[in-house]
This record gives sequence, structure tokens and C-alpha cells, in this order.
Amino acid sequence: MNAGTCRSLLPQTLLSVAALVWLAGASMPAAVAQDRVIDQPDKQALPVPDLLSLEVASTLDDSPQPSLYWAPESASEKPTPLLVYLHSWSGDYRQKNSAWLGEAAKRCWIYLHPNFRGPNNTPAACGSKLARQDILDAIDRVVDRFKVDPSRIYLAGSSGGGHMSMLMAGHHPQRFSAVSAWVGISDLAEWYRFHTKDGVPQQYAKMIVASCGGPPGASPEVDAEYRDRSPLFHLQNARDLPLDLNAGVNDGHTGSVPIFHTLRAYNVVARAGQQQVISDYEMQTLWKQGKLTGPQPGDTTVDPSYGRKILLRRTAGKARVTIFDGGHEGLSHPGCAWLATQRRATRKVGSKVNTTPVKTPVAAE
Repeated sequence: MNAGTCRSLLPQTLLSVAALVWLAGASMPAAVAQDRVIDQPDKQALPVPDLLSLEVASTLDDSPQPSLYWAPESASEKPTPLLVYLHSWSGDYRQKNSAWLGEAAKRCWIYLHPNFRGPNNTPAACGSKLARQDILDAIDRVVDRFKVDPSRIYLAGSSGGGHMSMLMAGHHPQRFSAVSAWVGISDLAEWYRFHTKDGVPQQYAKMIVASCGGPPGASPEVDAEYRDRSPLFHLQNARDLPLDLNAGVNDGHTGSVPIFHTLRAYNVVARAGQQQVISDYEMQTLWKQGKLTGPQPGDTTVDPSYGRKILLRRTAGKARVTIFDGGHEGLSHPGCAWLATQRRATRKVGSKVNTTPVKTPVAAE
């Protein structure tokens, strides 16, 4: 990569990307392969750097929580943007997301890939309070270690990472300068129903049950878990946060997350700001026909950063939604290009972080 202008802070890394790929294939659950979210790189992307391990004690239950990160050499001397990228539904912090890492590195941003309790099949994972705090704790550690620009703390994720990005935007909007979410799940109960066939819960539905304690409607306590972990019920808090919501129009047909999740998430933010929402008719037309029969002027915009036809583009205050010609994909280049234009002060509310240096790598090469 461009080492002359954006060198890694530390000369010797603890874990290489190649080792991460091997570890992911060797030790992740079998469900990981079923996520099938496409990590779409920019065609001009540079080679990605190696990653370093980071372990932070949870400020809620004191358990050690791992992350991976990379920082340019300049991050110790001058304010530097931070990109927090979140792993997908069945993955963990070792998941390969090289396209997003490459985008961060070529921009000389710090890159952080936290774990937040791994695959979404336990009560501690799947957007729980513990999982949300893991992300905040990892950010706090990076902020303590480097000169992070507090007006450029960015969050992004695809699929399950898109779910968690939207959830963090709803629960902790003050912590982020901007959030870019791709093909994310906004309503866990609705996603459970989508992945239940002829009354039989399929792979993802079973994982939701394992996380929330039962199917939707099982008890008031279970339903409270679904609401707490579903972005749809919290995104009204993000109306002042720059928010970029994206989905491929074919997702739900060829992928696992129907476009309704992204469109309805946008509508929550639009309503909170008393802005125009996307109608049910427009949603159904996109779902059934793959295009709008009467697009608004902004829907036909051309956005070269996507490299795809834009089928719907709407804005409401600081929120933007884009439905593009594609499937279950996270497009790193347009995501980071949009994030790079955003500035907003962030603030930490009552957070603590363990600052004990970590010297032990996650695994040997």
C-alpha cells in the first residue's frame, strides 16, 4: 500500500489478514458461510495492511472482549478519523472485511473491527446491552490510545453489521459523527417471520430465538428483548445524526434481508423529523417489480461512487436512503466516500475503559 504517506503506527503486526482468513475458515461456526454478504471492493483499492489485536475488559461484566485494528503512523500525532466496521450476523471480529479496511487505510483512517459477542445465537449477542457496550468500550480504548478526531468517528456495517450499526445509531446517536448501514435488519420479529417457512423456523429464525429467549409473542419479556434489539424502535433518536441507509433491490429474493428493513428504518427517521416517508405502494412496487413506476426526481440520480444504477434515493434531514441495482451487498467505496464528507461532534456519556496495554496476539500466525 501507499506506505510513503500512510504508514502503520507499529512496524510489527500481531496478526496478518491472511492469518485472519485462515482462522475464520478454521474456527468459525458453520453458520458463517450462510451470511453470503458480498464485501464489495473498489476496483482501484490498494493492498490492505495487517491488523493488530486489542482486548478490552467490558465495563458491564468485566469479561475480556477482543477486537482488531489498524492505525496510520500519523494517528499518534494529529487528529485522525476512526472507522468502526461491524461484522455480519454469523461472524465475529476475525471475519475478513478487507474492502472496508482497504478504504480506511487509503484514507489514513484508523480502522476498528470489534467483536460484540460474536455470532448472533446467544443472549449476550444480537444487539444486547452487553454487545452494544462492547462497541463503545472498544472505541473508548482506541480514543485513549490515539488522537482520534472526535468530529469524525464513523460507524458502518453490512447485513448483521448493518443491523448493529442502525441499532447503535438509535441507542447511542451522540457517540457517532455518521453511520452507514448496508442491507441491515431493522425488525427482528419481522425477520424471524420471513425466515420461518410453513411454521418451521429456519437457520436465522433459530438464531433469533436463541438470542431473544423465544419466538415473537412468547411472553412480554421476550417481546421486550425483540424491541430492545430492533433498530426500528430506536431510530427516532437518530434524527440529528447523519445516517446513510442502503440496500440492493434484489435482496430478500436472492439474499436474506428484504429491502423493507432498510426502507422502514428510513421512514422512522423521516417521521421523527416530520419529513415525507416512502409509501407502502412504492415499497411494494420496488419489491415486486424491482423498480419504481413513478420515480421522484431524486430517485434517478447518478452516483458514480456506487457503480450501480440508483433505483431510489431519498433524503430526510440528515438521513439518506438508497436502493441500488444489486443484492445482499455492502459497497465499501460509496459508504466511505459518503462518510468522508461528514463532520459532527461526538460526546461520551459516563463511559470507562481499561487502559492496560495488550501484548498478547489473538492467535499465532
